[in-house]
This record gives sequence, C-alpha cells and structure tokens, in this order.
Amino acid sequence: MAITYSQAGVDIDRGDALVERIKKLARPTRIPEVVADVGGFAGLCALPSGLVDPILVSGTDGVGTKLKVAFAANVHDTVGQDLVAMCVNDVITVGARPLFFLDYFATGTLDVDVGEAVVRGIAEGCKLAGCALLGGETAELPGMYAPGEYDLAGFAVGVVERAKMLDGTKARAGDVVLGVASSGLHSNGYSLARKVLFERMGLGVHDEVPGLGKSAAEALLVPTRIYARAVRELLAAAGEAVRGLSHITGGGLPGNLPRVLPEGLGAWLDLSAYERPAIFRVIAERGPVEEAEMRRTFNLGVGLVVVVAPEAEAAALAALRGAGEEAFRLGEVTSVGADVAFEDRVRFDR
Repeated sequence: MAITYSQAGVDIDRGDALVERIKKLARPTRIPEVVADVGGFAGLCALPSGLVDPILVSGTDGVGTKLKVAFAANVHDTVGQDLVAMCVNDVITVGARPLFFLDYFATGTLDVDVGEAVVRGIAEGCKLAGCALLGGETAELPGMYAPGEYDLAGFAVGVVERAKMLDGTKARAGDVVLGVASSGLHSNGYSLARKVLFERMGLGVHDEVPGLGKSAAEALLVPTRIYARAVRELLAAAGEAVRGLSHITGGGLPGNLPRVLPEGLGAWLDLSAYERPAIFRVIAERGPVEEAEMRRTFNLGVGLVVVVAPEAEAAALAALRGAGEEAFRLGEVTSVGADVAFEDRVRFDR
C-alpha cells in the first residue's frame, strides 16, 4: 500500500494554512522598502534612498529555555516578540535602523493555532521595531521535538551609514553611563531561573510567586523590551555625543558593557541608582544565588546601556524618557590597567 508524506508525519496542508495566516500578520509590518510580500522563495527589500555609503547590519538569536515556560503555560503569543527583540536590540547597538526580520519555526507536529500565535508575537515585535516581517521558514520535523514543543530562531537586518556607525572607539574616561530599564529577565538566564522557581521553590507554572503577586508564568513570560524607537530618538537628540550602546544579554553588565569600550577603559556602575525588579530578588534569595553570579547571568533590570558624552547627558535622558523608556544615570567610564581582565573592567558600588 502506498504511503503519503502526511502518514510520515508531515502535513503540507497544515503548513499551507499557516502560511496564509502569516501573510495576514505580516502585512501590517510592511515598510516602504519592501518589494514583495510573504510567500515567495525569497524576501525582497530595497535600501532606503538617500543614504551615503550604507552598511548592512545583521543579527541572529533565539529565545532559549524561556520557551520551556511557554510550553508549560500554553502561552505562545509573547515569545515571538522576544525573538525579534533579541535580534533587533543587537542590530541597533551600531546605530542601525532595522529593516526586516526573518524567522525559523520548527516543530515535530505542526499545530496551526500555536504557530499563528507565535508569529503574531513576531509581527507585534516587528511593528514595535519598525521593521518588516519579510519571510521565514516553518519546518515540521517528526521525531525531532517532544510533543507540544518547538524551537525558534530569528534573523534581523538593518542599515546604517558608515560615517554614523557606533563602535565604542570614541568613548573617553569621564563619559556618562546611562541605563535603560528592562522589563524583567528578557530572554537570558532562564535555565537558572527555572531551576530556582520550579525545582528549589517547588512552584508550578501557574502558582503565585511569593512576594510578586503574580504567577510564575506571568513573571517569566514578560516580553523583552524592544529599544529601536528609543535609540532612534536618542540619536536624533544627542547625535555624535552617543559614544556606544550595549545590549545587556547573557553575561550581564560585566560581560557586555566592555564590548563597546576601547582597551584601557572600563566603567564604574552604581546599582543602587535604580530599583531592581522583584523577580531578581526572589531568584537571589530563594536560590540562593550569589550576587556575583546574578550579575554575570541576568540583566538585573538594565536592558540597554548608553555611553554618552557628559554634556549630552540631559538631552539623552530626555530623549529616552520621551520615547517611553525608564532611563537613569548608572555610572561613568573610567580608565583601567591594560592587564585588567575583560569582565573586571566593570566595577560596582552597591
């Protein structure tokens, strides 16, 4: 008896149905530079007109084990925003405007409703970033994933004029370090967070987290903030006074801020300058997790760092706050010895 692809575990009709839903979700993200809609073999996007010596900027990332929380809670419409954020927030650190985004969604057995929910979050993230959802790939891979699970990867492309690129080389000792608040854990450190909440504390995903007034799922599935609009306003207001931008992801402040500082420079940061979100307190106390480990694993409430010339501090803060972000003076750039280890270039006072 003949066998079909569907009997082998891949249903082409389900995939086609999801593509039709994705087309409707992608349409509102379209920008003027998009040449063709979702559905072709390749996505087409022109460069914005009027740019002098444009440089394409790319970034790729995933969501990590935050997906395990989404599976357990059966909540799938937020991790798509996380996916966009983790890619776009990297691209904007060089001053680039995000142009378009591509996604890869892989699962063992395609659930069209789940797939649509995930892509709805991706489309929302693209709208927040001001970029187009240009295309992607849905892969149904029987036997590769546990039932009800999937994986995500994202790819963002932006553009910046060569003369306006930010690379941190203009930073100087005495420059101001500004922090821009995160919405929580964002998409890093979830293996440790899950171990504390679900193993050490014995919580279920829908149980209330003591001291938070919300469930574990509500606390852990808060979408990653997308800083594209805020950075656009920042650069318009402060221009060349912006020395560097650092997206605070895995490695925390000590592992990311030095990436945008020249050799011989570090930073002093005052972590009492802002209120640390309560979820970090819970993890630290109930783990317990030592402060040094917290600092190198989580963003601790700071999702983006801006290095700016002192004379532009007020303008930069006003621009970031005007864009709807919580921004604050976090510290300053300092000179360090040539023999100082990478992560030791950031010092804390708390």
